[in-house]
Amino acid sequence: MSKQPSDAAVKTSTSHMQDAGDGGYKKGLQNRHIQMIAIGGAIGTGLFLGSGNRFEIAGPGLAIVYAICGIFAFIVVRALGELALYRPSSGAFVSYAREFFGEKGAYTVGWLYFLDWAATLVADITAVAVYTHFWSFFLPVPQWLIALIALAVVLTMNLISVKLFGEMEFWFAFIKVGAIILFGVIGIWAVVTQHPIDGNVPGFSLIAENGGLIPNGIGSLFAITLGVVFAFAGIEMVGITAGESADPHKAIPKAVNSVVWRILLFYVGSVLLLTLLMPWTSYSGKESPFVTVLNNLGIPGGADVMNIVVMTAALSSLNAGLYATGRTLRSLAMAGTAPRFAKRMNKSGIPYGGILITSIVGIPGVILNVLMPEDAFALMLNISGIGTVAAWSSIMLSHWAFVRKSRRGEVTRPEFKLPFAPFLNAFTLGFLLLVVVLIGFDGEIGRLTLVLTAIIGVFLVIGWFGVRGRINAAAMTESMDVVSSIAPLDDPVKDNPNEK
Repeated sequence: MSKQPSDAAVKTSTSHMQDAGDGGYKKGLQNRHIQMIAIGGAIGTGLFLGSGNRFEIAGPGLAIVYAICGIFAFIVVRALGELALYRPSSGAFVSYAREFFGEKGAYTVGWLYFLDWAATLVADITAVAVYTHFWSFFLPVPQWLIALIALAVVLTMNLISVKLFGEMEFWFAFIKVGAIILFGVIGIWAVVTQHPIDGNVPGFSLIAENGGLIPNGIGSLFAITLGVVFAFAGIEMVGITAGESADPHKAIPKAVNSVVWRILLFYVGSVLLLTLLMPWTSYSGKESPFVTVLNNLGIPGGADVMNIVVMTAALSSLNAGLYATGRTLRSLAMAGTAPRFAKRMNKSGIPYGGILITSIVGIPGVILNVLMPEDAFALMLNISGIGTVAAWSSIMLSHWAFVRKSRRGEVTRPEFKLPFAPFLNAFTLGFLLLVVVLIGFDGEIGRLTLVLTAIIGVFLVIGWFGVRGRINAAAMTESMDVVSSIAPLDDPVKDNPNEK
């Protein structure tokens, strides 16, 4: 028989919460996968295509907004990293909202995050269609058909295994990072050598001669804030991958701490370089600014290669969105607040039920590309931004509650912690509230976003009353993690007489 731990040893054990939604997943994500997923999460359609729209509104001031929003993005992901080390979970902030605020909190956060990625999915398939029309050969193909094909391809790849997902994201991110670095080298060369681009001599004079750093006034910076928040959507993927990481305590801190230099290099650096290469008025939402520069630089095939890269970015974001929402919906379904079908998982540990549900949402997105192809991307960008604000707010609130519990001695904070909590929590929540208020000043699209958000809120309330009667109270259970002071078990082979 095994030795039983002493009473003293039992008293030194610590209590943690376990989420039923975390069962069944494979630990198929290696450290290199998570590092590149973290990088890939920060480089997507928000930078490659969305920056074109924002240049039209704010000009070079876009770099300032990227820097400010990037600081808050880092605070959020640092708080999430601490929670992920406290309890790695594929449900991530949905699971943390469940632990600290109950099922109502998890329901609200989970469905708003689903909305975030569902809208992102529509934006991404729209972006792929827009990028494809860069080549005249594809112009006869309807935008909606290209969007549908993109959705079908990525859906198929996402259903195979988490390891394949990790590999795809690794190489997607590798391509994106390599392309931006190469673009940076070419851009710096053009600035240093004063090589003309479309009749313009690169340099700071292009900023001064075109209205300065903030040509359209301070209000233009506020107008693009939600869109910039959308650009950083995806960095919270680090928290979701923790539940399927082979070694989260090693991978998560590295991935989180690298967020700062990624933001400075890829966003702020790229935008500043773009403003030095061509007048900001040369960029538009119809084409990636990176493609615009290379197209006018005269590098043979350069614009075509960059267009393939930005298509890769959109497909990567689409791939990540299906991954995230599949896990989120399964966490909700295990608690009874999402369709039972979302519980389903295949032998490879893929929650295919939730992934298929998300892909179905892409169908209305295809229809949107038929009805309003010009505005589909901008509208979905704003809706996704609302979901991102909700997810980030929940992370800061959950972390605040976690810190309060630690001060009462109920939990222990890991060494990797968010400094200056809860001051930074309150400061970040205030910023996110300001972002929501600013949506109303974003013209007709902004007002339409607020109307749709209000309608979504009504549906969430109705949905809650519809599901609260079947909530599974055991979705979050308490378990005892026995610490090292407990005497080790004897060899089970020797203790069991039936074991040979």
